[in-house]
Amino acid sequence: MKSRPTIPDVLDGFVDYLKQHAAWGSLHAVLEDGNVSDRIVRYCLNRAEATGDKEAAELARVLLRMSKTQRLKIDYSAKEDLHLHKVTK
Repeated sequence: MKSRPTIPDVLDGFVDYLKQHAAWGSLHAVLEDGNVSDRIVRYCLNRAEATGDKEAAELARVLLRMSKTQRLKIDYSAKEDLHLHKVTK
């Protein structure tokens, strides 16, 4: 089994995706709405694959390896990171 990723290890990928998809695109149900169950993450993964959103599919696979608490925190962490970049520019 693969080890659980840490937020700092994967944050850049989520920030990059959020820059292109302000409401989290294919991951909206998990990251914007806070529905962090495995079932909803799998739904988002299937939706991303069906629509050809390869980046979201990859991030959904990361989310499946994270705890529910981490999934809740990644939205806040990515938005905070974006905000800090805007403030420091």
